[in-house]
Amino acid sequence: MPPNPAKLLAAVGLDTPLVGFYDAPDPAPFTPAVAPLADRRACVFAYYRQWLAGKYLHLTRENFGCGGAGRCLFGIMTRTRDEYIRFLADEEGLKASRELMAQWLDAGRPYRPEHPHLFFGPLRDDQYAFLKTVTFYVRPDQLGVLMTGAQYHSAPGDPAPVIAPFGSGCMQMGPCFADLGVAQALVGATDVAMRSYLPPDVLAFTVTKPMFERLCSLDERSILFKSFWTDLQQARARA
Repeated sequence: MPPNPAKLLAAVGLDTPLVGFYDAPDPAPFTPAVAPLADRRACVFAYYRQWLAGKYLHLTRENFGCGGAGRCLFGIMTRTRDEYIRFLADEEGLKASRELMAQWLDAGRPYRPEHPHLFFGPLRDDQYAFLKTVTFYVRPDQLGVLMTGAQYHSAPGDPAPVIAPFGSGCMQMGPCFADLGVAQALVGATDVAMRSYLPPDVLAFTVTKPMFERLCSLDERSILFKSFWTDLQQARARA
């Protein structure tokens, strides 16, 4: 059964809809859906406001919007390796050298779709089997309490419960996780190339399904209902 995030969202004070990343065999349940124009480049995050309005972005191997999304979500190269390295290192200054950029590019593993259709958009309980990650769009205080909540069940020897990897915005919604079966969260929307589509005070907190289930299970013993968090909320209300 899908977890119910209502209690978590109320405690965090989050009214922005959650956004799921789905890998699905059938596009029919994901309506209404929009897709990039076939002959025009479009960033995944150009559809952010449509996600919040209840629509899904539909991507396929034939229509993925931009070259970065094509590479990280489908493993499709729209430029040569050298062209990618030169663009990212020399033109955009993302790494100190072409050699470092090449190492990052070669070490990265594109997502491998299980089905023909990838979707970004609202959570649907009846499609939970095909859900891969959940993204919270949050302000700094909300990010802080969710990061603390993500650490709640974590022991020192466990995989890092929260990571903040270098990568594009769409990479940070799925492909940056080494294992989607591990309870893990990621601080995202740090790619300045896509941030113009988001409000200036909003970041992303993307979680795997196991971490989503952990967060939804947080109860009155956790920080969500203790004085550190309630005192901060009261201080913000007085400001």
